[in-house]
Amino acid sequence: MAAGAGARPAPRWVKALGEPLSAAQLRRLEEHRYTAVGESLFEPPLQLYWTWLLQWIPLWMAPNTITLIGLAINLVTTLVLIFYCPTVTEEAPYWTYLLCALGLFIYQSLDAIDGKQARRTNSCSPLGELFDHGCDSLSTVFMAIGASIAVRLGTHPDWLFFCSFVGMFMFYCAHWQTYVSGVLRFGRVDVTEIQVALVIVFMLSTFGGATMWDYTLS
Repeated sequence: MAAGAGARPAPRWVKALGEPLSAAQLRRLEEHRYTAVGESLFEPPLQLYWTWLLQWIPLWMAPNTITLIGLAINLVTTLVLIFYCPTVTEEAPYWTYLLCALGLFIYQSLDAIDGKQARRTNSCSPLGELFDHGCDSLSTVFMAIGASIAVRLGTHPDWLFFCSFVGMFMFYCAHWQTYVSGVLRFGRVDVTEIQVALVIVFMLSTFGGATMWDYTLS
């Protein structure tokens, strides 16, 4: 009797996940080394803060744990805002915007030191990078939604659609370029500057209310 005869076919949901990686793909994954070039405007001063923050992280904490904590905080704070503004046209309580600003700042801080923790504990791996950037891709969606709510962008559906997808498109392009060239490139104005700008937007909505973005200058 031939090996595997009578074996049940794989469920559809397993097939939907795609074929397993080929030998060449597995070899490329094993040989992959994280390489980044470029330095954004805010990175040099923030590096001092990130280095200081890293010393408070215990050596036993896994880098992926740091990544996951940052993602969870960012998602929870944004979901609170979504609860109060389901149509992106409402004005939420002031503290929800403050919560989002704090959540995004914590996420950025932890996202910046997870790689440092991996190098510090000699636990760098391609799968760790994949997990980190996978969490970043999810967080990008929630950052766009949170920022759109903070400025009541639901009153302009076309702009809401554009702003919700432009961040994801830029994220995809950056990592497609990395896949092709093997190098992740950062510009003078990049993700760090965007995150700082979003924190400022949340703070402005905290003290001025989301309706402040409706004012027009004559």
